[in-house]
Amino acid sequence: MAGIAEAVRRRPVVIAIDGPAAAGKGTLAKRLSQHYDLPYLDTGLLYRGIGKLAFDRGVDLDDPIATGDIARSLAPDHLDEAPLRGHEAGERASRVAVHPSVRQALEDFQRAFAAGPRGAVLDGRDIGTVICPGADVKIFVTASAEVRARRRTDELAAKGRPPEFERILAEVKERDARDAGRATAPLKPALDAHLLDTSEMDIETAFWTACGLIDRSLNRPE
Repeated sequence: MAGIAEAVRRRPVVIAIDGPAAAGKGTLAKRLSQHYDLPYLDTGLLYRGIGKLAFDRGVDLDDPIATGDIARSLAPDHLDEAPLRGHEAGERASRVAVHPSVRQALEDFQRAFAAGPRGAVLDGRDIGTVICPGADVKIFVTASAEVRARRRTDELAAKGRPPEFERILAEVKERDARDAGRATAPLKPALDAHLLDTSEMDIETAFWTACGLIDRSLNRPE
C-alpha cells in the first residue's frame, strides 16, 4: 500500500466509478477517495441539483431547452446533499440527464474537477466512457436489478417509509432502460473498465475488491 500511496502523491490519479442506481458506487467511490486521499465528486448530484431546480421552478423535466438553461446556471450552493438524496430526486435526475443540452453544460465542470493537481475520484454513469476516457483506473459497479431494488426497499424501510418492493423493482428496471437507451452517453461500461458485481458483496468486500483492482492497475509499468 505504501508504494501505491506514494504513486498517488507523485502524480495526479483519476479513478472513474460508473454503474446503475443502487449498485453501491457512491458509497464505494467516497471510501476510495478517503483511502487514496483524492478529491471526490459525486457527479449524480449535479443532475439531481438540476432536476430539483427544474421541479421547484415548475419547469418541464422533459424540456431540453429549459433544463439546459438551468444546467448552465448551476452553482455550488445548489448542491446541498441532503435534499438531493431521495428516490424522487434520483428519478428527476435520470429524466434531465437524457438531454444533450444538460450533459454538455456539465461536462466541462466535471473534466475541470478531474484535471485538478491531485487527480480525483468521480462516480457517475459515463465517467469512464465520456468525461474521463483516459482515467487511470475505471471500475463499472453493477448488481442485479432485484438486489438493487431490495437495497432501495431496505433503505426506505429504515427511514420509516412503507416499502413496496415490486414497485421499486419496476422503477429500477425502467430507469436502467432509460439510462442505457438514451442517445447521448448511454450507461455502459468502458471497454477497459473493470467489472465489479456487488450482488453478493457487502460494502467491505466491495471496497477491498476495488482497492485490489486499483492497486494492480497503478502498479503496472508505464
